[in-house]
This record gives sequence, structure tokens and C-alpha cells, in this order.
Amino acid sequence: MLRHTPESVADAAAVAALLQIGAEIGADQVLDSGETFSASDMARAAGVPLAGITAYLAALLAAGLIAETEVPGDFQAAADYTDLRHQAGYVSWAMNANGPFIDHARAFLTDPDQAARTHRRNGRRVAVSSRWIGERAFYPQIVEQVAASGALRVTDLGAGAGALLIELLHENPTRTGTAVDSNGAACAAAREAALASGVLDRLTVVERPIESLVDDPEPVSGAEAILACYVMHDIVADDRTAQNVLGALRDALAPGGFLAVADAVSYAQQPQERKFSALFTYLHSTFMSVHLPTEQEWLDKFDKAGFSQTRTVPIGLPGGRLFVASR
Repeated sequence: MLRHTPESVADAAAVAALLQIGAEIGADQVLDSGETFSASDMARAAGVPLAGITAYLAALLAAGLIAETEVPGDFQAAADYTDLRHQAGYVSWAMNANGPFIDHARAFLTDPDQAARTHRRNGRRVAVSSRWIGERAFYPQIVEQVAASGALRVTDLGAGAGALLIELLHENPTRTGTAVDSNGAACAAAREAALASGVLDRLTVVERPIESLVDDPEPVSGAEAILACYVMHDIVADDRTAQNVLGALRDALAPGGFLAVADAVSYAQQPQERKFSALFTYLHSTFMSVHLPTEQEWLDKFDKAGFSQTRTVPIGLPGGRLFVASR
């Protein structure tokens, strides 16, 4: 049963659109920084004329997404900005990151192979919307796992815009990280974010597919924690590939290290998660040709790859689970 009022649904849609505009022009790095800023600051960061930024900030101010400070002409993100951004992430992921599937649904349902070759998702949009969701939905649980273990060398597979690693590098100034992603736009976004956050000297960005780690595990060798957030479902659909990749990650871990995989299960049936899980499962199975495992199938894959123990940790993303596998 939906409990949202028409007004709250309208608010979520408006926030998603306004923040997506910011992400498209690069203004999100200013909004997300937590620092105060002026229109000129944002115009420089975004490379957009001052008049255009002034109009955009007027809309953000009217919407309550930013607030004026005591210094005339300076702004800061609203107190509930991160909450609103998290909610917007679901709308952004569903409608923008997966826009090609929606725009060309007839083509995908008629000739999926040709449609997949022709209509590709925007890697940066996927990375940004995933970060907006993940920062509240499952990043906290992963940060808790890494911090409790004391891991100082961390590799994130499918790191996207790098937000999770950047948070972990801020959590411990002696920690180093390696971000691995096959998408060039996502890797560029990670470098930009690391530079803006002052941790680029401790973050290495590697552009390559996860499957390549089977033959060349250098980015994960000796890692005390290997993370993979919503990317392993693309790998484990084939049992042999799953065993090869997961086995390579197991062998690469430092003694006492662990693999943390946050990912989706197929058509979760809990009332509070079934709607988003249905969309996630359907898009992957029909438009991406990816079969999502059930929770038990996930556990079986870790077992077959040689992990001695795998435990499941609840996360806040509907249909999502965090699997923590030990050598």
C-alpha cells in the first residue's frame, strides 16, 4: 500500500529533475562538497555562464535545496539535502540511467541484440544515480565492515564515480584505495571527485573489466578488503565465469581479508521491497540479459569459489543484500 501523498511524489520528481540538471552540468560537485559557495564558484566549476547558473540557483533556493548564508551572495546545501538526494537517486536511476531502455522499449522487446548494440546507457548517469542511492542504502554497512576489520588497502570493483572509496579514505587517512571500472566516463568522474576531495594521492583509478582480473589480478593483489557494489550480477550469471572471477578474488586477498558484495536478489517478495526489486529484476533480465541469482544461489556461488564462510548483512536498498565472504 502506497503511503506517499501526491505532494510528496511531486516533490521527489522535482528534486530528481533539479539535481539531475546539476549532475549534467557538473554542478553536483559543488552541491555535494558541503562547503559554502557563490554563483561564480559554481559557474567556474560547471563551465556555464553566470546568468545560467544564477537562474539555476534561484530554482534550487525556491525549492529549498539550498539556503542563503549570512554572507551575501553565498549559499550552502540545505540541511536535508543528502536525504532528498538519496530519494532522487531512485528516480534518477529508474528514468535517467535506464533511459535508453525506456525510450527504445519496443526495439529491445523486438530485437534485443540489435537494440543492445545501438542503445547504450550513459555510464556517468549510472554512476551518479547509483552513488545517490548507495550513500544511504548500503555504503554505511560497507564502511562499517571495512572500519571494523582495520583494512588499509581496499579495492572497489565497478567503483563508478568513486564515492565509496573516497568516503573510506576520509574515514582513515592511512588507507589507500584502488577503483576499478570498465567505463571511461565513470573513471573520469572518480578522478574528478578524488581531486575535489583531496584524496587523489591515495586513490588509483584503473579502467578495465572485472573479468580481466582472472588473468591479471594486480589491482586486487594483497587487498585486505575487496568491494563490489551492484556489479557482480553481471559476472556471476554464468557459473564458470562466476567461479573463475570469485576464485581469483579469493586468491588475491591478503590473509584475513574479505570480499564484500552488495547486490540484488531476483524478485524479492518482502512488501517493502517488491516494487523496486521487480523493476530492477525486469530491466536486468529483459534489457540487459542478466539473470539475478536468488539469495541462496548467491551463497552457493561463494561456496563453490572456495570461500570458507559467507554471511548476509541487511541493507537499505529494496531487493538488495550485502554478502561478506571470508577466505
